[in-house]
Amino acid sequence: MAIRVRHPNFLALVVFSFLSIASAKVFFEERFEDGWESRWVKSDWKKDENLAGEWNYTSGQWNGDANDKGIQTSEDYRFYAISAEFPEFSNKDNTLVFQFSVKHEQKLDCGGGYMKLLSGDVDQKKFGGDTPYSIMFGPDICGYSTKKVHAILTYNDTNQLIKKDVPCETDQLTHVYTFIIRPDATYSILIDNVEKQTGSLYTDWNLLPPKQIKDPEAKKPEDWDDKEFIPDPEDKKPEGYDDIPKEIPDPDAKKPEDWDDEEDGEWTAPTVANPEYKGPWKAKKIKNPNYSGKWKAPLIDNPDFKDDPDIYVFPKLKYVGIELWQVKSGTLFDNVVITDDPEYAKQLAEETWGKQKDAEKAAFEEAEKKKEEEESKDDPVDSDAEDDEEEADEAGHDSDADSKTEAGEDSHENKEDVHDEL
Repeated sequence: MAIRVRHPNFLALVVFSFLSIASAKVFFEERFEDGWESRWVKSDWKKDENLAGEWNYTSGQWNGDANDKGIQTSEDYRFYAISAEFPEFSNKDNTLVFQFSVKHEQKLDCGGGYMKLLSGDVDQKKFGGDTPYSIMFGPDICGYSTKKVHAILTYNDTNQLIKKDVPCETDQLTHVYTFIIRPDATYSILIDNVEKQTGSLYTDWNLLPPKQIKDPEAKKPEDWDDKEFIPDPEDKKPEGYDDIPKEIPDPDAKKPEDWDDEEDGEWTAPTVANPEYKGPWKAKKIKNPNYSGKWKAPLIDNPDFKDDPDIYVFPKLKYVGIELWQVKSGTLFDNVVITDDPEYAKQLAEETWGKQKDAEKAAFEEAEKKKEEEESKDDPVDSDAEDDEEEADEAGHDSDADSKTEAGEDSHENKEDVHDEL
């Protein structure tokens, strides 16, 4: 069958796309195939305290391809730390793309699924929570309040968290997280190849002082009217308004029949709220014809601001690592890539997660179905059993009634004796 190319530049676009991907610089890529353990170093962090968790090499309880394996936390209430080294590089003048997939099979209620990029020389056997890092990225879940993507950049030895909220995925399936930092100091965060947040390193992190600040010398003009609404000067209080009482005698109240005025005093009806009373009178509000708007101090250049054209640069990236604490284990990491080409990362996600996600979802749903069936089998009382018990109780009740009728009080006493013995 002949294939017609309607767009005259289609073939050129395909070739250009292929060449673009082919020319991508891949600084690190890990699909956790055979031999992965030779590339990763398990840290001894928390080992002396018996709190270092073990990693499983697995495709998980449900998956889209049993041969596509990753590393999964396997013990509850444990610390996990593992890292891999790659040739040191700088992202100066280049885009930096950091991407990996993560799956929380344990239905994570409090824990992280993030990874780190580290710079300089690191003792990988001592890699842990106190080890300085350059970038920390990935999902973090804890209770109802924390369900977000961490994007932390280290600048001038200070860890700075992104100021924007980026919700993360919270189900038990695999998801791909991508962090892109560009030479123009812009960034994008993607989940499953869909952009969820974008912006500037200048505005979305507190890496530098703001370029502009409010003029501390500015004062609001005395004639500035910032009241948007004012009382209507034409509105007048109705005559007799202040004479309306808050409460009135209850019209439904009646003097008790046994009330004695001489002994009990003169009877007065209890009071109730007066439906006619509207509270203190206030003139209705109207738009202020002299409203000047909300006053704001004008912005001026910040004298403390000093631009850094290399604000996006991490000059000595050398390691990728996973360091986290898990109350409930079961988080699985896979398909890690560090590159300068977002398109290459996108293609990797499609080749792995993209091809497997439907089959994985089906496998998960099947696993959930089997789980529900097993739980229903373990249920000691099902609806049929309850019906049988009710029928048996009714039959026994009828039998007892007949026996009592036939045998009289002696039969009743015998039953009481049996009950006492039991």
